[in-house]
Amino acid sequence: MLTELRISNFGVIEQLAIRFGSGFIVFTGETGAGKSLLIDAVTLLVGGRASADHIRAQADEADLEAAFTLSSDHPILHLLQAKEFARPGESEILIRRVISRTGRNRTYLNGNLCPVHLLEQLGGALVDVHGQHEQQSLLSSSAQLEALDAFGRLQHLRQDYQAAYRSWQERVAELETVTAQIDQRREREELLRFQLQEIADAAPEAGEDVNLAHERPRLMHSQQLGDLSDQLHELLYAGDQGVLSLLASARKLLSKIEAMDATAVEWTRVVADAIVPLRDLADRVRHYRDQVEANPARLMEIEQRLDRLHRLSKKYGGSLDAMLALQGSLRAQLDQLDTAETQLQELARAVEERASLLSDLAGRLSRKRVEAAKKLTIQVTKELSALRMERTRFGVEVVPLGGETAYGPAGQDTVEFVFSANPGEPLKALAKVASGGELSRVMLALKTILAESDRVPVLIFDEVDAGVGGAVAEVMGRRLRDLSRHHQVLCVTHLPQVGSQAHAHYVVEKQVHQQRTVTHVRLLTERERKEEVARMLAGVTVTKNARAAAAEMIGSAKEKRSRAD
Repeated sequence: MLTELRISNFGVIEQLAIRFGSGFIVFTGETGAGKSLLIDAVTLLVGGRASADHIRAQADEADLEAAFTLSSDHPILHLLQAKEFARPGESEILIRRVISRTGRNRTYLNGNLCPVHLLEQLGGALVDVHGQHEQQSLLSSSAQLEALDAFGRLQHLRQDYQAAYRSWQERVAELETVTAQIDQRREREELLRFQLQEIADAAPEAGEDVNLAHERPRLMHSQQLGDLSDQLHELLYAGDQGVLSLLASARKLLSKIEAMDATAVEWTRVVADAIVPLRDLADRVRHYRDQVEANPARLMEIEQRLDRLHRLSKKYGGSLDAMLALQGSLRAQLDQLDTAETQLQELARAVEERASLLSDLAGRLSRKRVEAAKKLTIQVTKELSALRMERTRFGVEVVPLGGETAYGPAGQDTVEFVFSANPGEPLKALAKVASGGELSRVMLALKTILAESDRVPVLIFDEVDAGVGGAVAEVMGRRLRDLSRHHQVLCVTHLPQVGSQAHAHYVVEKQVHQQRTVTHVRLLTERERKEEVARMLAGVTVTKNARAAAAEMIGSAKEKRSRAD
């Protein structure tokens, strides 16, 4: 519930601090005293739209602050803990909002700066404001659906449906993604296969271009290489003047020197070590010479092969290695097409399975909603009769979703509250046909029925009793009081029948102090309260009869409240 409200420099309110208890709380006062400013302040604190026009004249900032206390299991506390704006075990929420003429507004949640959108997220779960001239929460189709599900206690079934809906959506999205990927690959499949076939026809091998590049110059210069190798072999091995023959002669001479001088043994070893590798070299030259031959056909083949490899490499990556890597990638992409087809079939089966479960849950939810709609219609009609609307008709229509979308986030239905104020007139959407007074009573009837299932802790009614009076006003007062068993109810009213039912009564007064208009709010004593209700009954001149009637009205309300409690 709302436990404290502090307001500074807001409209005609200069400074104001109010503590609230639980139950039914009313605000009364002359027209223009500033009663609705209290409602506006609370609305801003739960995410309403701020404007510099709210700031008191000659002030730079308006400062609003509210404290709420919630039950320990309220979902708002779990949300705040998840966002690290509250610690486990805390049950109080402190909201502060500073509105500046410079436009640099600031918002605080439990002492920490927070974005306004978080207040908007919290606002609907903290405070429900109802006013005669504003779009009320239960008039939107989504809110009506929420109300029907809450009345029918269908939250668990709806949660099961929503889990199935999310799972179905995920699989549908995955199926669409894979289908799009396959379609893109199919568009490229012909190109991929052509590229792979062109590379495969060339059958390139790693390092092939390097090997061919080495072989090519031998074939181009085969005649010169043959002549040079012949000359080299002749120089090494042929005739008495060959290098090996001369070394053999040198070795004989060294042997004679060594026989006479042992120090020549090293010279002999040097010559001997030279003969072996040179003899091996001569054999290799001879063998090389035998291998070297003119082969124009092979040379042409190499030229053509290198040209083909060069053209393909330039087309597919710039090098033979890059082309071979692309070849592997092309094979993998084409293999993925086959794998994706299998995946596509599996996903399609998964979508069908989830769609079947979704259809089953949606059907069960729809049937339960139709049952709940009948019961809610009966109960609202009964409440409206108690509120002196015996001749009106009210209905709850559960309509399947139209168009291509068979399922939505909350099921396969839309819900519409319909209403007819006059006999013989057709039922139409509540928001379109109900007058201000009728709408007030319908909203009160719905709130009364939904009180136990509605977890919004604070309900605010801003002159929703306008357009009613007499016995209807008394019944509305009792209904508002009854609502306070499940919620804290704050009500701005001009009706004494409503004001007399309250647990706490505040009067809003406007005074002129130092040539400035200032609004004050006072909690009335029992004597003051009787005087205020008498004023509401009598108007400008309060008579003895009015005071007596006020005392009787307050006493009667207390007596009925005590019996009810």
